[in-house]
Amino acid sequence: MEEHNDKNNKHHNTVITSKNIGVSFDNGNQKDDIKSLVFNMFKRKEAKNKKEKVWPLKDINFTGSQGEILGIIGSNGAGKTTLSKIIAGILQQDKGTMDVDGNVTALFSFGMGFNKELTGRENVYLNGMMLGINKELISKYIDAIHEFSEIGQFFEQPMKYYSSGMKARLGFSVASHLHPEILILDEALNTGDAKFGKKAAEKLKELVANAKMVIIVTHSLRYAQRNCDRLMWLDNGEVREIGDPKTIIENYKKTVPTPPKRKRSLQLTKTETTIGSKEVVRAENVGVSFNLNNNKEEYWALRNVDFKINEGEVVGIIGHNGAGKSTLCKVLTNILRPDEGNIKVTGKTSSLLGYGTGFNAQLTGTDNIYLNAMLLGISKQRVHDKYDEIVEFSGLKKAIDKPVKQYSAGMKSRLGFSIAAILKPDIFIIDEALSTGDLAFQQKASERIQEMMEHAKAVIIVSHSMGFVEKVCTRGIWMEQGQVRFDGSAEQAVAKYRESLGIIKKNRVVKKTVKRSNTNN
Repeated sequence: MEEHNDKNNKHHNTVITSKNIGVSFDNGNQKDDIKSLVFNMFKRKEAKNKKEKVWPLKDINFTGSQGEILGIIGSNGAGKTTLSKIIAGILQQDKGTMDVDGNVTALFSFGMGFNKELTGRENVYLNGMMLGINKELISKYIDAIHEFSEIGQFFEQPMKYYSSGMKARLGFSVASHLHPEILILDEALNTGDAKFGKKAAEKLKELVANAKMVIIVTHSLRYAQRNCDRLMWLDNGEVREIGDPKTIIENYKKTVPTPPKRKRSLQLTKTETTIGSKEVVRAENVGVSFNLNNNKEEYWALRNVDFKINEGEVVGIIGHNGAGKSTLCKVLTNILRPDEGNIKVTGKTSSLLGYGTGFNAQLTGTDNIYLNAMLLGISKQRVHDKYDEIVEFSGLKKAIDKPVKQYSAGMKSRLGFSIAAILKPDIFIIDEALSTGDLAFQQKASERIQEMMEHAKAVIIVSHSMGFVEKVCTRGIWMEQGQVRFDGSAEQAVAKYRESLGIIKKNRVVKKTVKRSNTNN
């Protein structure tokens, strides 16, 4: 395959050279998948014994130059994470050569490598030493890492109390402050809020001035266009195109399937739903506290939270990392109980708290479909009846018999959403579960959420994607420091939140088609 070059690449010193890189594995019984035997009772059918050679990466040719930010985009399962691991030296290719001139610091997804029982401070040292940084250098930058992460007093608390966004911020702060020569960020900023995203982008420019190069793997096309010098588009394990970000993104978007004409395009209209007067969720002065600093200090993750959700609503919850959004989701699903006030939920809830939550990495996708559904209280027979629909919607038919540990973050996101969405819960709670989904799946998932409103009582979505909230949600709740700052239409909530960040969105018109019904029950 021909090497892909970009005429606009003005950098000269080559840092990375990839020649005919290929990675393969046998698709069939895996030696490290023995644990799945314990779960044979969940199997829909016996595993295939046939072994087939599968190539997640095929003939990858490209160069990376000093002083550039190279972005890697592509659909879920395109090979982005596999390529990142080869560049980082975590995986060994089966063919070709990968020459890397410099030490690589890689941050794969938020919180990877963190120990949830250790404090943030302890995890900084643990992660830093895993990256090959000596303890003295970590100690030199520990205060700067803490300050940059903006997680405050949580720095001294076990990571099990962190939201996904707080993990993302701390992980980026560690990787960016320890003078990396080559920094790889693989979906590491997906759960970062808008304010931190802007700050991280400025830090990346500083890194490029001192490091050799930065590689960013992302599904955020807007972020890629704003911050990358070049983009590499991977498609089905191959390099489709490399070059100017704007051009690559335009070409990539053309390949995203267009929704059938019978469905409304989410790019033009909002969710259509009849909002009734029957309450399905009511929070009355809800408060949740944690004892910090060895039980000497009380921290209120939620305080005086008061709202109600009526049947038929699609509610988006927005706000900074650490604003209390994930804590609220855990209260709604009875994972946490409020220390103050009351929460009342009418109906069964199905929650997707982050991508891949509850997945067993050793088990196959099929095993995890049955396991996750049963954890949600859904019968084996119902899962059996819906199995084909779940697999088809996820788009993971070729990978469904592989261990989940071989899945990319986006593939886990797709499977988790598909399980919960196809099984049609009463109240569906999604906490950052679609942050790693590619463009095509985001469109597909958005349409499914709208269709679910015919059966579900309500849908609650926690997201840092303001555009997604505007398009899909009928209502927005903006949270700040554990309290409700604004509760109203999705457009108003997003506008006020953006205004607080100093972000003005120009020439943006969203057509509203929400149907409201005031019929009393």
